[in-house]
Amino acid sequence: MPKAHIFLIAFALLASISCKPENQWEPLFNEKDLTGWDTYLGPPWVATSDSTVGRSDRPIGLNIDPLSVFSVVEVDGQPAIRISGEQWGGLSTTQEYHNYHLSLQFKWGEAKYKPRDKNKRDSGILYHAGGPHGADYGFWMRSQEFQVQEGDCGDYWGVAGGIMDILAKKSDDLYVYDPEAELLTFSDSSAVGRRCVKYPDAENPTGEWNTLELYCFGDTTVHVVNNKVVMVLYNSRYMTETGELPLKSGKIQIQSEGAEVFYRDIKVKRISNLPIVLINN
Repeated sequence: MPKAHIFLIAFALLASISCKPENQWEPLFNEKDLTGWDTYLGPPWVATSDSTVGRSDRPIGLNIDPLSVFSVVEVDGQPAIRISGEQWGGLSTTQEYHNYHLSLQFKWGEAKYKPRDKNKRDSGILYHAGGPHGADYGFWMRSQEFQVQEGDCGDYWGVAGGIMDILAKKSDDLYVYDPEAELLTFSDSSAVGRRCVKYPDAENPTGEWNTLELYCFGDTTVHVVNNKVVMVLYNSRYMTETGELPLKSGKIQIQSEGAEVFYRDIKVKRISNLPIVLINN
């Protein structure tokens, strides 16, 4: 793909024309329980003899949650899904989605757990998720990641073979989204790695609610944080034993990764195009 300029047009206007009038929001959280979702917990972190933390040999498994890592609580007067972060894994939709607009709100809690108790609070929205649970490091499905991490909301990570092409430039040791830059390939096997940093930083301070939106249409996606487009991603695909394959649909999985986090107002809408205009030179 040649170098592209991305023109962001009035967001409200584009949102109004990006979806067919008959397509309405579908709530993914009924505000009562976790109907419509599966839980998965990977190998638990356990204390070792030298006071460090290591992983056990076996995952806890699918829809087995003895510590109530995933639960429904009331926060700030509204129902929310609480993810404790105490064990690592994911909360995934039972249905798969394609050509959609996902919207949700999140905010951080207080609790943090080893081995990330000294790190940034971390979670993530995994989209186009499929294949076996635990494909990535024993915890998550093969997918593309909309990063949810303190100071890094909107970053991209390729998970268990996920691949994206993103306009980005190198800044120190990181690659940062830049619509004026060259198109680079991000994956766990590419020269630039599997992380691309969002731009700009639109995240609210820790403890405040944030609104995240994800647009997926065909093999292109858009990450939006608090009404600001922070990354556009192209040519979604994944690596298999026989080569690359398109990745345009799948489940939505929310990560548990060592930190307490709350999610609410989770909803999805089918779309017929994207809220951006791409003009190639």
